[in-house]
Amino acid sequence: MPATPLLSPKAAKPVDEKLTINIGCVDLGQIDLLVQEGFYANRSDLIRTAIRNQIATHAEVVRQVVTRKSIVLGIQQFSAADLAQAQAAGEKLQIRVLGLAVIAPDVTPELALATIESLTVLGALHASPAVKAALVGRLL
Repeated sequence: MPATPLLSPKAAKPVDEKLTINIGCVDLGQIDLLVQEGFYANRSDLIRTAIRNQIATHAEVVRQVVTRKSIVLGIQQFSAADLAQAQAAGEKLQIRVLGLAVIAPDVTPELALATIESLTVLGALHASPAVKAALVGRLL
């Protein structure tokens, strides 16, 4: 199934995930100094930039693994209609996503269990609590 972008209703970009980190006082002080000196707009700007730089450093490794493991890079969304179509075709899905996997709110736990053989998400999974609970044994 093709990847379908998930956009928040008020924004023209994918929904962001929050990430909480613990950081030492000295590192935090250095971050604040760089912000104060105008190198970055705020702490989050520096942290996002550092993460992007590290991802860029390892871009070739990411590309190789995505190819080797047949992982969808980006956002992939599954509606009840998508899963019903797979079920009608007798297909069991092995979902592998690096980014955001969305199982739509209209998907029942029964339909998810009938059609999703395995689920690997490196990033974030958006699904109802009932669907997440049903698939817990199929998460890799």
